[in-house]
Amino acid sequence: MHGLVLWSFATYFAAKLLVDLEIVPTALVTSVGLTIVFGLFAANRVRIWRLGGPARVELLQGLLAVPARYLIDVHDVVARDRYTTWMHVPTAAGFIVVCVLLVVIFVLGLDAVALRYAAVLASATMLVGVALVIGRRIRHPARLSWGQFGWFPLLLLGFATFAMHLALHPVPKLLRTMGWLEGILTGFGVLAVVLLIVTAPFGPMRHAFAGALHLAFHPRPKRFGADRPDVGLAPLDLDAPKLGVETPRDFPWNRLLGFDACVQCGRCEVACPAFAAGQPLNPKKLIQDFVLGMEWRDNTDQGYSGSPHPGRPIGLARGGIDRPIIGDLVHPDTLWACTTCRACVHECPMMIEHVDAVIDLRRFQTLEKGATPAKAAAMLEELRATDTASGRDPATRLDWAVDLRLPILAAGGSADVLLWLGDAAFDLRGQRTLRALVGLLRRAGVDFAVLGADELDCGDAARRLGDEATFQALAKQVIATLAARRFDRIVTADPHALNSLRNDYPAQGGHYRVEHHTALLADLVAGGRITVTKPLAEAITYHDPCYLGRYNGEIAAPRRLLAAIAPHAREMERHGLRSFCCGGGGGAPLTDVPGTRRIPDLRMDQARATGAATVAVACPNCAVMLEGVVAPRPRVADIAELLAEAVA
Repeated sequence: MHGLVLWSFATYFAAKLLVDLEIVPTALVTSVGLTIVFGLFAANRVRIWRLGGPARVELLQGLLAVPARYLIDVHDVVARDRYTTWMHVPTAAGFIVVCVLLVVIFVLGLDAVALRYAAVLASATMLVGVALVIGRRIRHPARLSWGQFGWFPLLLLGFATFAMHLALHPVPKLLRTMGWLEGILTGFGVLAVVLLIVTAPFGPMRHAFAGALHLAFHPRPKRFGADRPDVGLAPLDLDAPKLGVETPRDFPWNRLLGFDACVQCGRCEVACPAFAAGQPLNPKKLIQDFVLGMEWRDNTDQGYSGSPHPGRPIGLARGGIDRPIIGDLVHPDTLWACTTCRACVHECPMMIEHVDAVIDLRRFQTLEKGATPAKAAAMLEELRATDTASGRDPATRLDWAVDLRLPILAAGGSADVLLWLGDAAFDLRGQRTLRALVGLLRRAGVDFAVLGADELDCGDAARRLGDEATFQALAKQVIATLAARRFDRIVTADPHALNSLRNDYPAQGGHYRVEHHTALLADLVAGGRITVTKPLAEAITYHDPCYLGRYNGEIAAPRRLLAAIAPHAREMERHGLRSFCCGGGGGAPLTDVPGTRRIPDLRMDQARATGAATVAVACPNCAVMLEGVVAPRPRVADIAELLAEAVA
């Protein structure tokens, strides 16, 4: 510390001497000084990120990709809130442009009237955006955090005002002529500029500093500019000395970087079904818990100023880089409340991957500590023993379809379509959907077959609950079974099986063309192989399954199908890629974390608001969860069942 103080004084007097001797201009010395201070703080933050585990990144390629990722992907998320767009675009664009122009004018010495007018215009643009930021803060929506972000707009205001003043008046003239009011404004502006720069690595501007690097070194670089979401989970090395994440240090370093990019806007908080149901999970607070855990010294979350995890008061969390996250920093119920619906990820303007972090933590709890909640642990035991999540013998998978005489694809056989039945074959509700689907495929003359007793669980539920070992064991068996058969595509009515086979299996060596049953049925109707003869008269609303929409981008096919069979379809407020979860994903029905309301009850309220008589679903989990809502309520029917009604 003494050395740093001496170094600071020496640097100050050296810089003053250079300015007094007119060897270098004041602006250049100031810029260099602030850059050095920023660099020291930034280096400390980078050192913290590097405490994390290894991660492979494309250094140059990632840095070059930042502008496109920011201007396209980030602003696509920002634009979903029109007010935020009006607020963010002039503020951010004005800030960047005015910084560049001031450096050109005062540091590089390329002074010109046109450049000064451009700087004035950029400052004025920024002031418009800052006014909107202040307006948002005055209204203070509950999702926003206060704290450092409360005074952040004042720093932006001071910066924009001072930048405009600099552009209008050269520095020497300014120093000679400023009056007391002008002096106050200038002093405020100088203070704002200094604070914005030197606190960027740890203050409210950290989201810009860390956010740009996060875009460059993102854990999922394939999610940018992709036609389909990048959602496959990274395989876990089962021979590693530690399985999953126990402490913040166990996260890869670029995930620690991503947590620091959080701007605490609260969009994830608003989107989270668990938070809405009063369960002890706020995804924004969870990310801030991780940030707290990255600190060198042990401390508490007393400084957090946003909404807490419901039912968990502020002050209980204690974190440090080597302290366990679950228990010390995050309550176990918070971890297990997540439905893995990815609504938080979809809404995050900083592109943070909340769900990946949750799965990493669950892996440690399940594989290393055996701390999976009781019902989930029992299901995993049955899955390991029987290869089915329901604990049923795979040989009974076709008991419900004895009268249908389904064709079985034996080893060495071939079919155009392999129909993956999933666990719905063991459930009365799911069997109704499968019967309707089989009838439609036969009506259309589709060449299909099933695996019968050779179909095992795909392992999705095990993986979401953190049991990577069981998932990988099942995946190897399934891949071996499929390798012995020839088919063009796999079709399933279960979005969870679709996601696992399509997105998780490639890393295990299984590469297949996988389609949802609504996509196949929509093509059959469009191609004239199924003809709708009795369009449904009642009003229908469609519930998008999370694992079909957000996970796999399929929102058009179900609607094309509904348009053909139900002319009076209505959309819920939360639909498409922004749909609200039914509460049935990620093993949530098994972990059974209590809240103030049930997630499916909330979703059914949204369906009732449309006035529709029927809720169309496209997932067996959604059907079970929504049919479990107490009447009176709209009826719940899979789209395949509705199509069967319309062609009977």
